[in-house]
Amino acid sequence: MGMKGVDHVVIRVRDIDEGIKTWRDNLGMELERTAESEALGIKQAFFPMANGGFIEIVAPTNDEAAVGRAIESRGEGLHTLAMEVDDLDATVKDLESKGVQLIGVGGPQVFIHPKSANGILVQLTPAS
Repeated sequence: MGMKGVDHVVIRVRDIDEGIKTWRDNLGMELERTAESEALGIKQAFFPMANGGFIEIVAPTNDEAAVGRAIESRGEGLHTLAMEVDDLDATVKDLESKGVQLIGVGGPQVFIHPKSANGILVQLTPAS
């Protein structure tokens, strides 16, 4: 399995404007862009990092979306750690052989379930 490094980190916040203020105004990160995904029920803000990775903050647009449910049960904080992998298919096969619980196998995005990663949702992202 070839995990190359961190691709990006997703942090969930209750309010996107407050999240932007924290990361841009208080922590000095440069806001690259914002977006909204109706399908996922989130507003997003992206802050690039010098090493090529980025920090993404997400806020729910409704309480029933995954991020809304996560905030309700666990509050604000780390939502996803996205790891770059050399070969997604090989990594998935290796993890499955070890009994790691995965989400989305066969789809465009594969995640390691938090139950298999010390409470952290890990996204597997093919290296570019």
